[in-house]
Amino acid sequence: MSLDLTERRIALITGGAGAIGMASARRLARGGMLPVLVDRDGTALDIAVAALRAETGQPALGILADLLDRAAPHAIMARVAQAFGRLDCLVNNAGLSGARRIGEVAIAEWDAVLAVNLTAPMLLAQEAMPLWQARHGGSIVNIASRVWLSGAGPGYTASKAGLIGLTRSLAVQLGPLEVTVNAVAPSYLGSGFNFDGDEAARRRAEQEHIRLGVLDRLATAEDVAGAVAFLASADARFITGEVLHVCGGAQLAARPASAEVTDGRA
Repeated sequence: MSLDLTERRIALITGGAGAIGMASARRLARGGMLPVLVDRDGTALDIAVAALRAETGQPALGILADLLDRAAPHAIMARVAQAFGRLDCLVNNAGLSGARRIGEVAIAEWDAVLAVNLTAPMLLAQEAMPLWQARHGGSIVNIASRVWLSGAGPGYTASKAGLIGLTRSLAVQLGPLEVTVNAVAPSYLGSGFNFDGDEAARRRAEQEHIRLGVLDRLATAEDVAGAVAFLASADARFITGEVLHVCGGAQLAARPASAEVTDGRA
């Protein structure tokens, strides 16, 4: 299907049917971008696209693809090029987590986590280059994680640390095309991706990782989407190669005891 929308700014969001993907699509749509969602769950993708069309009035597009398939990035960008002839923002949001303990890591799972979290963003950027070369200008926002600093599951941590490195490499490589490349690094979100209904784990995370007492909550998908929208906006045109932590200070040292705060010794 060819859409006569060549003058509309286009945002491609992987993992688009998930919480962060949908929140980012909504924010980018409010800023005037037409969202293109990529997801491997066809049912969730159809629901998400229909919701975006109803909410924004924009002809949002869905692309069914599994980023475990090395051929998927080429097919995705070919679809974008055929439908729109341009790409203004690439949000690499799709992700897998994997086993939390080194003794439980299976090599097939390790390969899958790195394929989706690290290799696919590189391939998508590579496949997008002809679009950026033709128009000059755009942005990539990679959804990383605070764990690149602190460590968590081996595969997930390795992939997200690698994604930070890829972010900086692409910032250098794509700078001449006027493409900015940055990363957003959230901490725990109150979502199934992190907790899958485990309320005890959620409470532990709230106690251990929240630094902003005025909020006293975990991050939301909307918090992350706000950072994505900023880095994709004209306000961030002179920012590239950076990591924006969206985790309420969880990347910092542990919260001091309350007595140390109130008596001025913090």
